[in-house]
Amino acid sequence: MKTREKTILALRFGALGLAPVLIGIGFFRQEHLDVLQKAVRICLECIGIG
Repeated sequence: MKTREKTILALRFGALGLAPVLIGIGFFRQEHLDVLQKAVRICLECIGIG
């Protein structure tokens, strides 16, 4: 395996390993509630209720 391929593979696995950590931090900070609240507000504005 070439050095470039090894680097790309390491970056992919690094990103894959970092994603759950960042998702966990977001849940810990309760950011999912903000996202849900904004999504509901946008949907209500789209159908003309909000």
